[in-house]
Amino acid sequence: MWGVSGVKTVPAVADGDAVVPRNEQLRVADWLFRSNYAGLIWLVVRVWLGFQWLNAGYQKIWGSERMLFWYGGGGGVYGFASGGVAANRTPMGAVGYGWWAAFLHNFVMPNASWIAKLVAISECAVGIGLILGLFTGFAAFVAVSLNFTYMMTGTAGVNPLYALAGVLLALAWRNAGLFGADRYVLKAVGTPFHAGPLLRRVTYHRRPRLVERPLAGVTD
Repeated sequence: MWGVSGVKTVPAVADGDAVVPRNEQLRVADWLFRSNYAGLIWLVVRVWLGFQWLNAGYQKIWGSERMLFWYGGGGGVYGFASGGVAANRTPMGAVGYGWWAAFLHNFVMPNASWIAKLVAISECAVGIGLILGLFTGFAAFVAVSLNFTYMMTGTAGVNPLYALAGVLLALAWRNAGLFGADRYVLKAVGTPFHAGPLLRRVTYHRRPRLVERPLAGVTD
């Protein structure tokens, strides 16, 4: 169909012609990411995922991997990064991006000592946040970021499954922590789209006071 100006236009799809009726297109997603009942599902997912992350961080600080991460100058991170760099040099390497291999070689390997400690602390913090339901969306985002770095370096293992669970929890930030600390914390602090009473109180005291100035040309 051509419009008056000669530009081809696409006719709107009527409700009867749509594959999925308009009133049902977001019904499942809306229930999954907003419903209080779905919060029970996310409770199971986040506690399970949080335990996996907490255990991974625990092993790097106090457990069997402590000599490779918390001690030993970050040998675990150095070896992990150097393996990713080496994998990029083969024709069918697991690391397929030269810029990522350069990042591993030029930044991660020289700073492996403090990066190893940061990784261990981040994994513990993510695990605690998910288990408690404290800032669940942010904790899930950090978890997915860690999974992203591991997979980009050529390690699969459980990372794809953890990343999938993390993405779903990040999308369900409204109700994923409903049966947890977010039920009370988000009401006080607020969300990215609505400041809570605690945040409004803090920002209100920081606002500069308006100084009333007399109008020009006006005298008592």
